[in-house]
Amino acid sequence: MNILIRRADPTEYEPLGEITAQAYLQDGLLDFGESDEYLGELRAVAKRAAAADVLVAIDDDHLLGGVTFVPSGGPMADIAHPGEAEIRMLAVARDARGKGAGEALVRACVDRARATEACTAIVLSTQHTMHAAHRIYERLGFTRTPDRDWKPLPELDDITLLTYELTL
Repeated sequence: MNILIRRADPTEYEPLGEITAQAYLQDGLLDFGESDEYLGELRAVAKRAAAADVLVAIDDDHLLGGVTFVPSGGPMADIAHPGEAEIRMLAVARDARGKGAGEALVRACVDRARATEACTAIVLSTQHTMHAAHRIYERLGFTRTPDRDWKPLPELDDITLLTYELTL
């Protein structure tokens, strides 16, 4: 597989939004399924692209998945401190998993963060059950930062996002 990572083209926003939404739905990551409010955010690629860098993984013009890279100080950051970039909404289509697209997307984010002089680290949040993603992060040198774990919906006690950091 020859994976190319590049910025998403506006014509890819809708299909990438659907890949992202389906990845979260099929993996059981949304508490309320199709009625989950976060589903709209996952599908809103144009909105993310206006505030951050949306990258896609392509193989022979086939869209495999994507990720949102939030530069240091970006408005889409959930947990990044000043000087930290953030990775959000990493998703790979089910039929493309296990072929390196997810790792290539994370590597591209790390490269972007390293290319930014003022950036000292890259951080991300993940769910407990995203084991394949955890393996990618750990293989690339990210370490768990339990002191930064957080609840995106404080009223739902059962959702705690795990955090990882890579010092650059």
